[in-house]
Parts: sequence; structure tokens; C-alpha cells
Amino acid sequence: MRLVGIARHPVKSLQGEAVATAQVELDGLRGDRIWGIRDESTGKILTGRRAPELLHAAATLAADGTPRIVLPSGVTCDGPGAATDAALSEWLGKPARLVPAATVPAARAEFFADATDDASEAIEWTMPAGRFVDAEPLLLLTTASLRAAAALHPAGDWNARRFRANLLVDVDGDGWVEDAWCGTSVVRIGDVVLRPRALCVRCTMVTRPQPGLDEDRDVFRTLARHHGGLFGAWTAVGAGGTVRIGNEVVVEPLVVAQRDGIAEEPVRR
Repeated sequence: MRLVGIARHPVKSLQGEAVATAQVELDGLRGDRIWGIRDESTGKILTGRRAPELLHAAATLAADGTPRIVLPSGVTCDGPGAATDAALSEWLGKPARLVPAATVPAARAEFFADATDDASEAIEWTMPAGRFVDAEPLLLLTTASLRAAAALHPAGDWNARRFRANLLVDVDGDGWVEDAWCGTSVVRIGDVVLRPRALCVRCTMVTRPQPGLDEDRDVFRTLARHHGGLFGAWTAVGAGGTVRIGNEVVVEPLVVAQRDGIAEEPVRR
């Protein structure tokens, strides 16, 4: 198995950037989802679930850790501040502010009860403090799962970018490979130790149109019908370090000792 994709999303729900190397920290990929756009009228962090236009803007990370945002109009916003907030507010048609996750309380956001119907009930949830991630620090996906899903809906575009995973692992064969890793295995990429914890419950985000990808509600319907709406694995970090495209990926079944819910060194069999 090899690592074939690394993606970070500096601003929640905006297009991110593919990188060849990245630093994995205990709370996630360095620079990933560390900024968000807050609706100043509600206090909620906007996501592509409730504000699908976010997916048509893109963010890259500057050397100082601030994001450079390119809006669909071509307007560029460099880092936080009044000019950026004014541009975001004009674009979104409501008062908005670019905020860092590290300095705001655990953020509130919303998703739809029916992932294929934006008129369905909006349900609020609270993200973990410190980053604008939905659950665990990292999202991991395998090429085997992409192939399994594509076989069920071959007319769909199963580009990995649609699913916004941080790490894409190339695995031979088909099937929902990472399912078997959750709660039972440690994934090693060089010095980095990862612990897949739970499968990712998918939502309307995977149906949204975005640059290079058309709207496709059958993507979600396929996952819901054949795999309980689950795709990819939310993953905790046991030990950080640097990952690079092409790194070997080793998955080890374990009996583990646990501390604070993170796997320790495996008992090798």
C-alpha cells in the first residue's frame, strides 16, 4: 500500500490544495481546517452543506499560516482582516468574517436531515475545539473504496476531491477496505502512527457541484443504499511526523493499550 494523495483545506469548506508532503500533528494535518468563515448574523461557521457556494472558492496556505482565498470572481483575499471580511460579505450577501479555529470556542454548524433535500430540517452540531473538523483530526480514504463505489454508480464521477479526505491510500482490490481498520488497527506511514476510529457519515457535501465536478445526488444515494451512507475513516493521530506522496503504508492488526483513546505500540503477531 502506498500514500498517493495528501490534501489540506486551510479554510473550512473551500477548495483546498494537494501537496506532496505534509506535517501530521496530534490534532491533524498542519494547516488543515484552521480557518473558517463565520456568519456574523448567526455566529455559526459556514459549511458547504448550508452554503454550497463556498465550494467554488479556493484557499491555499501562506508561509505565515494565513490563507490566501480566491473567490469565484477572481478576487483574491490575503489573510484575515477588514478587506477580506468585506469581500467575503459582498460575495455571500451577508455579514461574514474569516476566523481562526484556535481562538474561537468550539464552533457550531448545520447539516440537513435529508442529504438530498436542502429544504429538509437543518440540524446543528458542534465541532471539536481547535480546528474546524467534523469529528476526528484526519479523514482517510482508500482507492479500493473509490473503486467499489464507482462500480455501483459508474455514471458518477468518484474523484477523490469530492470526498475531501486528507490522506488517500492506494490499496489493491475492491471493497470497503478501511472499514476493517476502524477500532482494530494502527496505520503506519513512516514515523506517523494513525488510529482509524470510525467511518465517516456522509452528507449533502458529496453531492455538491464544484469546480470540475457536477452535482450528483446519486453519489450519496449510492453510498446510502449500499454502505449505510459511510465512506472513509475518521482517524486519530498516535504519533506525528512527516508524510510524503509515495510513502509505504502499513496496517497492523493489534491488541492495544490505550491512553486517552489513542493506540499505543502494537503487539505484533
